Amino acid sequence: MATSIAARISRKAAASAFSAHRHVISSRCFATESAKTISPSSDRVKWDYRGQRKIIPLGQWVPKVAVDAYVAPNVVLAGQVTVYDGASVWSGCVLRGDLNKITVGFCSNVQERCVIHAAWSSPTGLPAETSIERFVTIGAYSLLRSCTIEPECIIGQHSILMEGSLVETHSILEAGSVVPPGRRIPTGELWAGNPARFVRALTHEETLEIPKLAVAINDLSKEHFSDSFHTQQYIWKLRSSRSPWE
Repeated sequence: MATSIAARISRKAAASAFSAHRHVISSRCFATESAKTISPSSDRVKWDYRGQRKIIPLGQWVPKVAVDAYVAPNVVLAGQVTVYDGASVWSGCVLRGDLNKITVGFCSNVQERCVIHAAWSSPTGLPAETSIERFVTIGAYSLLRSCTIEPECIIGQHSILMEGSLVETHSILEAGSVVPPGRRIPTGELWAGNPARFVRALTHEETLEIPKLAVAINDLSKEHFSDSFHTQQYIWKLRSSRSPWE
């Protein structure tokens, strides 16, 4: 019995000694590795971390944004997307032109959280691309797919326009309207509902107010464009003054 107790004690002592020796070796190795200097590779890709990437090329298609157009920093533009002069695309929007073209015309605006995309083809035989022409206002949280919106229209927030639908010039869709595939909204009319139905004809004064709303939002976007530009400049200077390895 005394022999077994002594053997147990000796095994515990050997195990503790081995553990201490292993700890010393690992500490030395860690100190040696930490003492090495990290030298970045010359072919290392230099990423730009100033914000979410908003321009996503798909194959041969690269989104195009006019110089004076405002696109919020967290907007996603992918593929065949064109944003023309004076247009604005606001925070959280996704414009996905992987299957067909998407255009946002002169002085038009796509407000917050809208989703715009296009199908390969339209079942109605009409163009499958999504076309938003000049002086058009797209309300927040709207969904547009392979539709055409002619100049000087207002699409109320939370509206849905399906494949092949057409909104003719000087027309207004109330908030929450749903336009089925292939439906045409005639010029100078107010439509509403799910599915959208004719409400009444617009007055001449109401049609004159449609482009004024687009111009007012364009003026507001210029202030956001200026603030966003100066903010990005500040962040770039701040980060470029620090070491990339910090």
